[in-house]
Amino acid sequence: MSDDTLLDRALIRLEEAANHLQIDADVTEKLKYPRETTKTRLTIRMDDGSRKSFLAWRCRYDDTRGPTKGGIRFHPESNIEEVETLAFWMTFKCAVMNLPYGGGKGAIRVDPHKLSRAELERLSRAYVQAFANIIGPDRDIPAPDVYTNAMIMGWMADEYNQITGQVSPAVITGKPIALGGSLGRTDATARGGFYLVRHLASELGLDKDHSVAIQGFGNAGQFYARLSAADRNTVVAVSDSAGAIYRPGGLDVEKLIAGKNSGCHVADMASELGATVIAPDELLAVEADLLVPAALEDMITRHNADAIKAKVVLELANGPITPEADTVLNGKGVIVLPDILANAGGVTVSYFEWVQNRQGYYWDLEEIHARLLKIVEREGRAIWDIACKRDVSVRSAAYIHALGRLATAIEAHGTQSFFAG
Repeated sequence: MSDDTLLDRALIRLEEAANHLQIDADVTEKLKYPRETTKTRLTIRMDDGSRKSFLAWRCRYDDTRGPTKGGIRFHPESNIEEVETLAFWMTFKCAVMNLPYGGGKGAIRVDPHKLSRAELERLSRAYVQAFANIIGPDRDIPAPDVYTNAMIMGWMADEYNQITGQVSPAVITGKPIALGGSLGRTDATARGGFYLVRHLASELGLDKDHSVAIQGFGNAGQFYARLSAADRNTVVAVSDSAGAIYRPGGLDVEKLIAGKNSGCHVADMASELGATVIAPDELLAVEADLLVPAALEDMITRHNADAIKAKVVLELANGPITPEADTVLNGKGVIVLPDILANAGGVTVSYFEWVQNRQGYYWDLEEIHARLLKIVEREGRAIWDIACKRDVSVRSAAYIHALGRLATAIEAHGTQSFFAG
């Protein structure tokens, strides 16, 4: 068994991209390590009067291109390795989309389902109290991630305002619309991926009525299903944490979403939808043109990658495919649209929210969608062209594209060759 960490495996992408570019060694040295990671313990009063502590982290990986940007997740298995890796990915994601940001990430090790709403608010505010000197609209800008939402971001922004004594809506994105949030943020991650697939459909060999399997039917998975079905594609399989269902003729997406919103698991709705209950891992092997992993990291490994029948994989989750699984998929001719491009719609619309907060002028939904479409198509096309020109995978092309921008910024401060004369 390998002793490599999640970050070690992520850094493989950096090394591969560097081999395709003539960049100074200073660049890779700077990007191999996070700029700063802060760990703390949050202690809150529970509803029963007791006190309870929770580990929390915030990582600012690199800020060469601007203030760091990245979500905060509440998850019982969060750890420092995960946080730093996610911040690394965010660094490259922002560079891929040419946003004036570096990468950051945060987490609290907690199962939010076991907290009352009042306890959840106390914990959210405690996070900001602990990290108020680290975050800021010009330094580090959090956003929602796994098991966090607009209301939690609203609590956090309010706590920051109380600490600083001024209203600073740009400190956090993904807020409720009434508190300075942006239209179009809720479905932005899925919409960006949807725009990418639609733009490159002919190059990917996807028909306009292709079939889709979605692993992870949370926020991103549900919105992708809705957008894809509305575009006359067929969603044939979905899964959540409790199981999976499959129906070759297609699933009723709106009934699925309504059921999930009422508290059901997808398997609970199998009979009503005329679907078959399958094991979660079996979803990878169903007959579908497009596979959309929208759950957590390392879901597709060397042990199950060979079972995938889809011709294209769209990574809506962060890091769902291990490097070993990537090798298997490349060997099978499966095209992977990587996370740092495929799910970057979320951070792009978060950037729009930050811009709107700072200028005090808000755009309508059509403008949000048009701006997102333009950026996704521009960067998606550039990356596709790099992949074709250099005969590399789309993932490698995305990292080459991002690293080129990061290298230009890092080298602008001077490198060894400059200082050595």
